[in-house]
Amino acid sequence: MEDVLLKAFEKRSSLFQLSNAYRLINGVGDGIPSVTLDRYGDLFQLQFFSREALGLKNKLTEAIQKVFSPACLVSKERFSKDSKSLENPSIEVLIGNSGEGEVFEGKACFHVDLMDTINPGLFLDMRHIRLEVGERCTGVNLLNLFSYTCSFGVHGRLNGATKTVNADISQKILDKGRANYGLNHISIEKGEFFRGNAIEYVNWAVKNSVQFGGIVLDPPSFARYKGDTFKVKDHLMPLVAQLGKIIKPNGFIMVSSNYSGFNLDVFAENTLAEISKTHSKAKLCWKKSQDIDFRGSGQTKDSCLCAALIEV
Repeated sequence: MEDVLLKAFEKRSSLFQLSNAYRLINGVGDGIPSVTLDRYGDLFQLQFFSREALGLKNKLTEAIQKVFSPACLVSKERFSKDSKSLENPSIEVLIGNSGEGEVFEGKACFHVDLMDTINPGLFLDMRHIRLEVGERCTGVNLLNLFSYTCSFGVHGRLNGATKTVNADISQKILDKGRANYGLNHISIEKGEFFRGNAIEYVNWAVKNSVQFGGIVLDPPSFARYKGDTFKVKDHLMPLVAQLGKIIKPNGFIMVSSNYSGFNLDVFAENTLAEISKTHSKAKLCWKKSQDIDFRGSGQTKDSCLCAALIEV
């Protein structure tokens, strides 16, 4: 098992100067089905997606201890009795006693907390997209929908965005976004944190002719808020069409989803088609899936990403 970890580590070497947060084991792509291992600096997170994979817990723990000497190793069981994936997993600290820390990504830093449900505060598979979007933000006012802990907002502001509106339904999550702004010594402008429904915000912006130079739309597959339900397979593309009404000329829109039912090529085509309804000269700049540390991306429901960037 130690050899497996060392080989996986070596395959991620091109990322080491860019960030100290990356995926070390991505299930079948690294030869360990139903298991992922994420590194956040000296903090490590193991996730098990099947009962059978749990049989490897002790061997993996011993190997991780020998190879990496982690300050903390957390285990999360992501399956129920009927083998369905869980959003609120059983969490166990295997090594150490604190799952909180800080990581770097490019010029940005972020808080992470391995004890906070599934994701510690930073979606690792969006790293390359965050960095590229950030580089496009000089002099731009950015709208960051379903902002989570505001990592796109942080990269945007560090790269010269004039302002970033971070919209999310969770006050707890937005507070973590504020903390990330503070960690990066970013002054908070009025209106940069909006607690509420992304669709309502976009509709308000359309009605009031509020426009943005850049827009990021990275929604969950499913969300509830005040009796309303957002389902990405049903509601994403109608929302993308609305974004075309609030993007400035020469602006960009980045749309992404981890929903396993999407196909990357079709996703990109549909995204472009919706924006083209209001911008006939819109063009697809790129379409991307997960970064290199997510080996075997697309082979399982737990490792998939569709992302497209449109320029208008």
